[in-house]
Amino acid sequence: MRHGKKFNHLSRQTGHRKSMLANMACSLIEHKRINTTVAKAKALKQFVEPLITKSKEDTTHNRRIVFAYLRNKYGVTELFREVAAKVGDRPGGYTRIIKMGNRLGDNADMAMIELVDFNELYNGGKKEEKKGRTRRAKAKPVTAAPTPKAAPVVEEVEEVAPIVEEATPIVEEVVEAHVAEVEVPAAEETVVDSSASEQAEQTTAVEEAPVAETPEAPAAEVEVPPVYDTPAETPEAIEVPADETTADDSSASEQADEQTSEEKKEE
Repeated sequence: MRHGKKFNHLSRQTGHRKSMLANMACSLIEHKRINTTVAKAKALKQFVEPLITKSKEDTTHNRRIVFAYLRNKYGVTELFREVAAKVGDRPGGYTRIIKMGNRLGDNADMAMIELVDFNELYNGGKKEEKKGRTRRAKAKPVTAAPTPKAAPVVEEVEEVAPIVEEATPIVEEVVEAHVAEVEVPAAEETVVDSSASEQAEQTTAVEEAPVAETPEAPAAEVEVPPVYDTPAETPEAIEVPADETTADDSSASEQADEQTSEEKKEE
């Protein structure tokens, strides 16, 4: 009788059944898919999915719990590293059972059990369809929103026209300012010419001043009239150096002494 039989015993004792499920779970974690009977696949699904849920949180406590069921440290390491990283976003249903037909020997129902996230053929098309639907649903309100805002954009463009018209006199004023700046150097040239003429006049006045003072200096210095052979020469025409004046004075005094000596002799 079947009274109190809540799960399939698989015609095995407790220890044998647990060891068989642990070995099948390690093979599934390592190879990501295995072939077995439908009854064993359903029993393995109930055994391995709680362990995958434990692997989402990598702690020492969870590793020890999983190791108590699997009894294989390499399987535990693979589960917490690769499988948990790929299954982390899935809230459940980590395995998939696909029926493969009947076995030739005893005609038993066969199936393939695999990890859902490691099957790229099944997941590729479904993920793309989901993304496309979400994008299309979000794209409709986005395209409808900017359509009423298109009208005020045209009004803003119309308001820009008078601003351009007002800018034209500014260009004329700028041109006039450039013309005024070009005309300014002419006035500067006249100022430069007047300053140059004033400097020329000052230089001529400075040159004329020493000419008027030159004749007075030698007249004040030479007070003794020198003796010249030709009376036509004057001190103004001949400039006498200081050494020559002293020599002339000495010669004049000698001549005077000779004359006085001759006069005394004649007497």
